[in-house]
Parts: sequence; structure tokens; C-alpha cells
Amino acid sequence: MPVADHPLPVTDTRLSEPALDLDALERHWAAYGARRAMNAEQMRGADRRAQRMGVSGRELMEQAGTAVAAAVRALLNSTDRHSSGLVLVLAGPGNNGGDAFVAARRLAEADIRSYVVLVSSATRPGTPDAAANWDRLDGVALVQRIHAASGHDVAILLNGLERAALVVDGLLGTGVRGALREPIAAAVELCLTARRLGVPVLAIDTPTALDLSSGAPSEPNVHANVTVTFHRPKDGLLTRTGRVLGGRVLVAPIGIPTEADHD
Repeated sequence: MPVADHPLPVTDTRLSEPALDLDALERHWAAYGARRAMNAEQMRGADRRAQRMGVSGRELMEQAGTAVAAAVRALLNSTDRHSSGLVLVLAGPGNNGGDAFVAARRLAEADIRSYVVLVSSATRPGTPDAAANWDRLDGVALVQRIHAASGHDVAILLNGLERAALVVDGLLGTGVRGALREPIAAAVELCLTARRLGVPVLAIDTPTALDLSSGAPSEPNVHANVTVTFHRPKDGLLTRTGRVLGGRVLVAPIGIPTEADHD
């Protein structure tokens, strides 16, 4: 299906099919995966221009989180392992975390239970859109919100980690450079432990600490089974290191117009 005719995740009925798996989802989004790649700065520019063209940041986040939820369901349908059925969502204080909050809400609509962890020394997310979507989780029956303000708080989540169905890495997005600080570093280590225990890890936009322009990782870094990136493929995920850390990469539409790719 041409990109111009492709439905966006919020209105895409294919994404709610009960038997959706990774192969089917990759085929469904194939037109986006075949597009020309871009780097982190180009993606940030496209995002800004889309908003100047009238696409709100809140709408982009809703589309992104809905796409992530579909990928979580597809990964669960493609994984043959016994688990509690609980998804552990690790969310940083920025918009990457906001995408994760939307994904948790969408998963609840599909009767999938999650623990959603705000991994930040601050008590609330740091951007208006992320904060709004954090607040929307209050009272959602299948979502338990948790605040992990320190590495010690994150370490508590190791208890029973092997029983989790999946871990979502929504910690940090584009343009990360330098060594990670606590509690984010501890959350990355938790993702690495999950992989060693056989628990699948799905990264939002990029595995935390992988630079989407150069493909150079900071330390520590997430090693994902699946990465859902948005709008176009990213240069950093196409490097040798990016392919290893990103795992299987899906490129999802989020409503950025093609015209927003150009200055």
C-alpha cells in the first residue's frame, strides 16, 4: 500500500486483529520500512515542521503509542513462552516515555495488564504531552503506575522479572550521548537482565543509549528483540551496531506529512 494511502495507527483496524504477529505487522508497514533513512536531527526537524503544519505533538504521541501497543501484541503473539501475561513498561521523563504511557493505555483496551514505571528522579514527566498521558493512566483498571526515583527503586522490579511477558524500553529516545545517569542506567541494566532471563524487550524509537544518527552506543545500552521506530528508517539502526542492539526493526507511521521532511 502506498504511504499516502496508508491508515494511521489510531484508525487502522488491521492493528486490532487478534492474531496479528510480527511478520504480518512488518508486511503491513513495509512501505514505511522501504523509505529513505534519516538521522536523529532530521527526525527532530520533521517533527517540528509537522507541528507547524498543524499536527499536534499530542496527536503524534497518540499515533506512536498506538503503534507500539500493536507491536507489543504482535511480539507476544510471536513468542512461545510461559509468562504471567504482565507487560513491564519502563518510561523515562520525556516524550519517549509519553509514547510508552499511550502504549500502556492502548494495551489495557486490549485486556493486557501492565506495570508502568516512571523512571525519573522527578515525580512527574518533564514534557506537557508526556505528563498528560501519565495522568490519563490514573484509574485505568489494568495499569498500575509506579515511580522509580532511584537505582534502588528500579532494582526492586527485578523481583519476579522472569515471569514478565515482555519489557518495553521507553526510557530515552533520539540524540542520547554520554554515560547514562541513575535511575535510567539501572533501568537499562534491568532490560539487559530481562534479555538474559529470556524475557523479550521491545524498544520505542531506539534502544536506549543508541545514537540514531551514528549508531554509536553509550554505556550501558539496551539490547532489544524488536525496535519500533517512526516515520522513516534511522541511520543509526542501519549500522552494524544498530542492527545488533535494535533487533528486528519496524517502521511505523505516525502522521508526519512527507512535506515535513524538507526545510
